[in-house]
Amino acid sequence: MSRIAPTFAALKAQNKTGLVTFITAGDPGPEMTVPLMHALVAGGADVLELGVPFSDPMAEGPVIQRACERALKFNIGLGDVFNYVREFRKTNQHTPVVLMGYANPIERIGPDAFIRASTEAGADGAIVVDYPPEECEEFAAAMRANDLDLIFLLAPTSTPARIAQVARVGSGFSYYVSLKGVTGAGTIDTDDVARRVAAIREHVKLPIGVGFGIRDAATAKAVAAVADAVVIGSRIIQELENTPKEQAVEAVRSFVSGIRAALDSKT
Repeated sequence: MSRIAPTFAALKAQNKTGLVTFITAGDPGPEMTVPLMHALVAGGADVLELGVPFSDPMAEGPVIQRACERALKFNIGLGDVFNYVREFRKTNQHTPVVLMGYANPIERIGPDAFIRASTEAGADGAIVVDYPPEECEEFAAAMRANDLDLIFLLAPTSTPARIAQVARVGSGFSYYVSLKGVTGAGTIDTDDVARRVAAIREHVKLPIGVGFGIRDAATAKAVAAVADAVVIGSRIIQELENTPKEQAVEAVRSFVSGIRAALDSKT
C-alpha cells in the first residue's frame, strides 16, 4: 500500500487531525521545491500535495494560477516533478507525497508510464482534477495495483450518485472542496461543512480531507472538528509571494507550524 493509509491510521490512533499542504512544483524557483517540501514536514504537515504546473488550472484561483505561471516560466513539467519527489525521498521515506494536477500531462505520456514513473520516484498517489470518477475505473485499479492512490474531489454540489462512485473507485482519502468555486476563494461555512461531511461519510469510508478556503489557524481548528484532515494550499502560496526568497523556507515552516499547533489543540 501507499504511505497514505498508514499515515491516517497513525493519526487516528493519536486522535490527531491530519494536515495536508500544497505547493506548486517549481514555484517560486526550481531550486526551492525540495527545501520547501522538507520545510512543510518540519512545520507539521502529514501529507504533501505537489502541484504539477499546468497552463489552464481550471480549479485554481488567482493565487495558484500565478504559481503555475511562475513555474512554467522555468519550463517545469511532469518529469521535473518526478525528480523533485525522487530527491525528497533521499532523506524522507515516510511522508506521503500526492501529485496534484490535470489530465493533459498524464495523457501525454500515457497512464501506464505515469504509474511507472510515480512508483519509481516514490510518490504515493495523485489527484487529477479533470478525471471524472465514472470514466477512470481502469486507471484507478491500475494505480491501486501499483500501491498508488487515486484521490477524488467532492464538492457541495456532488450528487449521492457521484459520492457513491467516488466511494467505489477512490483510495487514500477523499478531498471535500468546501466552496463552490476555485481555490482560495471565499470563506468556509463550517456548519455547512459539518453537514456535508456527515452526508459523505454515509457512502465514503476513507478519511476525508477538507480544503479550498482554509486560511488561518482558527478556521483550520473549526474544520478539524469534523474532518480527518485539513488541506491548505493558496495561503501557503501567498506566504511565498509575500516573502523574500531567502526567507521563504522558514516563513512557510513557521506558518505551517502555527496551523499544526491549532489542530493539536482542537480538544
